[in-house]
Amino acid sequence: MKPRSDLRIPGMLAVIATMVTSLMAPGLAMAADRDQAAKTILITGANRGLGLEFARQYAKAGWSVIGTARTPEKATDLMALGVRVMQLDVTDSASIQRLAAGLEGHPIDLLINNAGMANRATSFGSLDFDSVKRVLEVNTIGPMRVTQALLPSLRLGSTRQIVSISSDLGSIEKNTDGDFWGYRESKAALNMFNRTLAAELGDEGFICVVMSPGWVRTDMGGPEAPLSPADAITGIRSVIDGLEPGDNGSFRKYDGTTVPW
Repeated sequence: MKPRSDLRIPGMLAVIATMVTSLMAPGLAMAADRDQAAKTILITGANRGLGLEFARQYAKAGWSVIGTARTPEKATDLMALGVRVMQLDVTDSASIQRLAAGLEGHPIDLLINNAGMANRATSFGSLDFDSVKRVLEVNTIGPMRVTQALLPSLRLGSTRQIVSISSDLGSIEKNTDGDFWGYRESKAALNMFNRTLAAELGDEGFICVVMSPGWVRTDMGGPEAPLSPADAITGIRSVIDGLEPGDNGSFRKYDGTTVPW
């Protein structure tokens, strides 16, 4: 017959193993949290609407969030999220360069070119070209300038994703009425920028897409829009999470469907 002490050894080893596993589990969870927290997203125009919802959801998911606003001291809702708030006017080259300098050497995993504006000219005859120029500067040239300036930081990122917020109104194929002069053109041009950017950066492992959030209840979309910002951004995040190299250069809707060019 074996001594009683020998009989207790397997049980003692099991207890020790359980204790070690329990002690390691928080460390493993913390390591996973650090890996997630190490991912950085920069969102332009994050002080309201879709940009604010992007910041809210990604911060909640554990990302390191950088949200930009033209006037940071007035971005109270954004600051309340506890994210990093930086000044940016996408039409001001000096502002863009200051942002890039402040992030030099800092990896950015995901860039959301969200800042935008809308105008609504209902007929070509009533079109105000100063308004069109402003819309193009914000919606098209702005994302081009920001992306170029932040490219060094994006190259340091692990996911190398660039998402620009477009619109169904930027689809040439879906345009069947005369409305939203200027805004349509700005988004169609943004789509072409993304397509060209995707072709140039694809070999570096970048995935560049344009996305339509749908008709959303924001200051821009109005109170009659069927989608809430939370629903639209939840859908967009799901699409972003599932992006693969083959999606580079595509035009997608918040629900994952492809939008015709």
